Amino acid sequence: MRMNYKFENIIKRMVLPCAFFVLCITPNAYAKDKAVNVKIDARAQFVETVFQGDVPKMQTLWLDKAIKKDVKKILRHDYGGLRARYWQNGDQTVWVLNEVGKYKPITIGVSIKGGAIAKLQVLEYRESHGWEVKKEFFTRQFIGARLSEKWRLDQNVDGISGATLSVRALKKIARLALYFDSQITKPTRASNL
Repeated sequence: MRMNYKFENIIKRMVLPCAFFVLCITPNAYAKDKAVNVKIDARAQFVETVFQGDVPKMQTLWLDKAIKKDVKKILRHDYGGLRARYWQNGDQTVWVLNEVGKYKPITIGVSIKGGAIAKLQVLEYRESHGWEVKKEFFTRQFIGARLSEKWRLDQNVDGISGATLSVRALKKIARLALYFDSQITKPTRASNL
């Protein structure tokens, strides 16, 4: 009789915590899978919206030493990749890029047409503060912006109090997308002049 009591105690000590763990972890694992799908869906939805359903094939801009050097001047840090992916149809390109706000990356979609920003949208915001940069009242300030000779935006973008680092991240990505676009379309624009 004494042996059964010990056995029951062992089972209670091991099985109940394990069952509790399984019940707690299952929704979190599902939520993580769902979050990955949302991110991919947001990117696909942005590209599809820009090209109105007629999505071109994704292409690659390989970053050579000269481009990486320029990118480092724009971002004020290394890019961290060997390539940038984009979609192009005529003189319109779409870029989905990441930049860290304060601690976490912000995923931003940028559409460029004729060398100017046609649309900028925050696709995924992971920071706890500064989420106002996702709002349309802020992102529409980028529409029509071009890149100056010194890799600055040629129009003013007002900041948001309490979101300084997120605003800075969006400005960097806008400049980077315009720079990448210039690397892709430079020969085409020169031949059209």
